[in-house]
Amino acid sequence: MFNITRRFYTVQTAGEGEVEIKMYGDIVESRPRNYYTGEPEEGSFIVQDEFLNDLETVVASGVKTITLRINSLGGDAGVSVTIHNRLRELAGNGITVQCIVDGVAMSGGSLIMCACDPVKVYPSSMVMVHKARALLIGMYNSDELREEARKDDAWDEAQVSIYNRKCKQSDTVISHMMSATTYLIGRDIIEKGFADELLDGDGSVTVAASADRHRLIVGGRSIPLMSGEKLPEEIHTVTTANADVINQGTEGGETMPKNLNAPQEPTEGEAANAADTTQATEPTANGTASVDAVTAERRRIEEIDAIANLFDADTVREAKYGEHPCSAQEMAYRAATKAAAKGEAFMKNVNADYTASGAGNVSAAENPQANESAKAGEETPEAIRANAKAAVKAYMDAKGVKA
Repeated sequence: MFNITRRFYTVQTAGEGEVEIKMYGDIVESRPRNYYTGEPEEGSFIVQDEFLNDLETVVASGVKTITLRINSLGGDAGVSVTIHNRLRELAGNGITVQCIVDGVAMSGGSLIMCACDPVKVYPSSMVMVHKARALLIGMYNSDELREEARKDDAWDEAQVSIYNRKCKQSDTVISHMMSATTYLIGRDIIEKGFADELLDGDGSVTVAASADRHRLIVGGRSIPLMSGEKLPEEIHTVTTANADVINQGTEGGETMPKNLNAPQEPTEGEAANAADTTQATEPTANGTASVDAVTAERRRIEEIDAIANLFDADTVREAKYGEHPCSAQEMAYRAATKAAAKGEAFMKNVNADYTASGAGNVSAAENPQANESAKAGEETPEAIRANAKAAVKAYMDAKGVKA
């Protein structure tokens, strides 16, 4: 009997020789840690070592059937490929590995899904495939950028081979689907070969689009797309009062081919201050890549840290964890606006002080020494200079010298 419970994924016995693994969360290489305390962060993470160790325990028990129930926005491509390959190995050893998409299987989640036979979906289940993307911070020359592009190409080839085994589409068709960032819903998933069976009902996780179609709502969790991207019309929109809340928040980042677990999370107190906004605005996806919340938030913090030395500590803290967290660009704009307002207020105060002092009505004081010299018949400096110039001119004229 299995009853392994981790945050956002569980392993439970479902029958004789059968185990059900519920994978609800973002796929990461290691659990992110709090920047200040170094303690592991709580969150919806499917951690590579934890998952693979639990899987080994299940296999050692002699299990015959493994059912994955997936609701994942994706995450680290390397971890996703590793889990996929291990599941394919188990399938090759005679274990039935099947999958039910309870909500979404996006990006890395779709790679894990494609290790399974059969794959079952609900009419509202969603699968999204895309090309690999990498976050680059710093300065690069053309050779270095081409090298990064070659790395992404390699990850894309790996993904194409995974999708090809499952859906039997040509490499060209799959590559075009990935380039276009393709969203498939319900029957479309089956028609494209990514799933094998359509289940009754709408699934256990609701999937919808925000009113402006710039956000995906999965089980009440908001996933912003990249600027300008929109969800396809096939995804029904949110029509409740929650839509206004859902449409707020920072822009998302993207899933990385590599795991970037640089610590940056707020302290417990700071997290509590931002808790109300985090639930509704946690950045997790974009229109060209499936984006897990951890990676998107990590990118936002890294961009702020890159320019933090240009601003005061209060401005940086407010941008990261304040009541209205924002991007690095928005932080710079806020700081510039604040500085301009302070400068204008300073000049107004200076002018007000000058007017109040009456300094404008005070004339220059007379020079007592000059007055005394004039009274005594002494020549002033101006008169001395004039007399000297006249004497020089007279001398030059007497000599016939032209000035």
